[in-house]
Amino acid sequence: MDIDSFLSVMGRMSVFVSLLLAFFLFTVKTQNKLANRLFASYLLFFVVDDIGIFISEAFIKDYLNLEFFRWTTCALTLPVFYLYIISVCFADFRLRTKHLLHAIPFVFINAVFISKIYFLNDVDKMQFYEQRSQMPEFYFLQLMLALQIILYSIGVFLVLKKYKEIYRENYTNPKTSIFKWLFQISTVFFSLYYLSIAKNILRFTDFEVLWIWANVIMQFLALLVTCWFVLKALNHPELFRGIDSKLQLTRDILPKENESAVEIKEHQNDLITAQILALKKYMTEKEPFLDPSLTIQELSNQIDIPVRDLSILINHHMDQHFFDFVNEYRIQKAMIILKNPLKKDLTVLEILYEVGFNSKSSFNTSFKKYTNLTPTAYRNAS
Repeated sequence: MDIDSFLSVMGRMSVFVSLLLAFFLFTVKTQNKLANRLFASYLLFFVVDDIGIFISEAFIKDYLNLEFFRWTTCALTLPVFYLYIISVCFADFRLRTKHLLHAIPFVFINAVFISKIYFLNDVDKMQFYEQRSQMPEFYFLQLMLALQIILYSIGVFLVLKKYKEIYRENYTNPKTSIFKWLFQISTVFFSLYYLSIAKNILRFTDFEVLWIWANVIMQFLALLVTCWFVLKALNHPELFRGIDSKLQLTRDILPKENESAVEIKEHQNDLITAQILALKKYMTEKEPFLDPSLTIQELSNQIDIPVRDLSILINHHMDQHFFDFVNEYRIQKAMIILKNPLKKDLTVLEILYEVGFNSKSSFNTSFKKYTNLTPTAYRNAS
């Protein structure tokens, strides 16, 4: 089997897996319809790009305008992926008219192609296709796609950064898995996209053999990543839940809250001290942290402190994220149980559930961060 045939086989496999997953995402009954449909759309745009590997030359010659249009659809792939990331992070995300702005590069490229390519005669179109690597329009397309990769990679990781900060200030277990998953898939995807930039540079050089092998490697990696995503999505359906994007970070609230801070500084300090003491007393006596899904909104309702004030109290005045604040009480409770000879028969798994965790990895990470020991080592150290 020659390299072209091998590429064609891998391309067909990748297209088949992507179409299968896209069909599943479009038809599955779930509350996360928007996120699923956005990722299904991303997969379809990926398929449109990928079929170029095995489309016959005869078909391309008969439908050159369709082939040129296929090139331009690449400009929609990353905007759809970006919107997918937002929709998974934030459960209240909805598509708005303003999101059509992401289609501007696609529209602009097609406008250039209409004026320069689409209305050429068949001979000139074929000449353009065969010599596309030397054509300025093709250079422009590749440059714009590379710029998109850079800008959207920055945009995606800024969204993930915001999600992580909001989550840590307002939630506890178990949604960190969503951030880890989205960070993983974004890192993998954009690694492939940056490799594709390097691969496309080879297109405009004399290293034809290197260009061919780069295509083989990229196609293999694309197939591998697609299969990985399928397995991950099927095994971890909980990864597709979001948080409320309207929640504000403490640093965004503070300027408004502190406008008259100079005038009431002493009174405010006394109030803050009293609120901190009341909060700590409530956490110790009522143990709300035993609820594994405790949020700052729920704790606010229980202790009768406005959620904005409670967020500032914990995240600013106590200098802790809500996530760490709650888990500290859980760890302290776990430490007492681990040292209790009457509960020596309890397994670590049973203890972590008892104190409010529902993930062994999260419990071990938090416990070691707080004590510098694993739960088992801490128990045996007595």
